[in-house]
Amino acid sequence: MSVRDDLLYSKDHEWVREEDDILVIGISYYAQEELGDIVFAELPEVEEEFETGDSFGVLESVKAVSDTFIPLGGKVVEVNEELLDNPELINEDPYGDGWLIKIDPFDDTELDELLTAEEYTEFLEEE
Repeated sequence: MSVRDDLLYSKDHEWVREEDDILVIGISYYAQEELGDIVFAELPEVEEEFETGDSFGVLESVKAVSDTFIPLGGKVVEVNEELLDNPELINEDPYGDGWLIKIDPFDDTELDELLTAEEYTEFLEEE
C-alpha cells in the first residue's frame, strides 16, 4: 500500500497537498484500491464552496459508488477536467494525475486536524 509522506490525510481517505495558498485534494491509494476500477467521476463546479466534511463529488467503480468528502472547507478553484474523459487516472496515479480538485481554503488551521502519513498508516491498520 502506498502512503506518501508529503501529504496529509483524512479519515475519509482523501489526501491534501499544499501548493502555495491552494490545496490539491484527491483520494488515497487505499481508497482507489477499495473502490476498484473507477469508471466515472462527478466533480463540483469551479467557484462552489464547501464546508469541512461536505460531499463534493461522486466516484463510480465497477463494484461501488462512493461520495468524496472535502477534508476542509474552501472554494473550488480548479477541477481535474481530465478525469471526466479518463476517470481511470485515479486508479493509475491517485497522488499525481488522478487528483480531483483544488481549493482555496477558508481556514488554513484546519490542516492541523488532518492526519500525517504515519497517523494515516496507523489508522488504516486499525480499520
